Amino acid sequence: MKSAISSCFERLRAEGRCALMPFLTAGDPNLATTRAALLALQEAGADLVELGIPYSDPLADGPVIQAAAGRALAAGTTLAGVLELLSSLKGELELPVVLFTYSNPLLNCGMESFCQQAAAAGAAGLLVPDLPLEEAERLSPIAAAAGLDLVLLVAPTTPPQRMARIVAASRGFTYLVSVTGVTGERSQMETRVAGLVQQIKALGPTPVAVGFGISGVEQAVQVRDWGADGAIVGSALVKRMALAEPVAAAQQFCSELRTALDS
Repeated sequence: MKSAISSCFERLRAEGRCALMPFLTAGDPNLATTRAALLALQEAGADLVELGIPYSDPLADGPVIQAAAGRALAAGTTLAGVLELLSSLKGELELPVVLFTYSNPLLNCGMESFCQQAAAAGAAGLLVPDLPLEEAERLSPIAAAAGLDLVLLVAPTTPPQRMARIVAASRGFTYLVSVTGVTGERSQMETRVAGLVQQIKALGPTPVAVGFGISGVEQAVQVRDWGADGAIVGSALVKRMALAEPVAAAQQFCSELRTALDS
């Protein structure tokens, strides 16, 4: 049986479309806003959503998402609260949700327990950016047994042999980090991303989504034209939500990205 993430990419591939994958920090500024924003993103044409569980030491995140995590933690957001929110959306939120977390919360909860709770709440996938490949290879079957796709990341500096192992172990899609560094908007995408997309695709049939650095319509379209199956937009969306009415800002930006990706 295909996972919700695999089915989504299969449908989009048949339609010749690139997946739009926004990222939200859960609980920023509060969980009620996150709930409304998730539904607004679905209405605006998002295909999948990454939902970040706020963490006090987000190593892979730049200043925008670090600040969002800080606001969410200050508001009292917890893992249990995020899972309860997700569970409350059953029957309303139809697009697959990939939970973004770090190793410490995962290990503190226990791999099996975390995966079972996440799947029970309605998550379709899991992304742990600071998890070493060797641990990811151990977690992947645990996640799969619970009904979750464990998505792994490839960086521009990943050696070819290790890249092949990552692609083989990744489920749902492979996340290509477009830059060396943390998340955040960039004025332009690095041209080597085009070659990396094709390099990963040559290693297996798993879809490739590109994130870290997509700041707007132009970069999203560029990623699509380079052959990526998905465009992940995080900091640019989180920043807009912090500067205006969050739900309306999320919906408007997502609509702009959707229109551009489908043009």
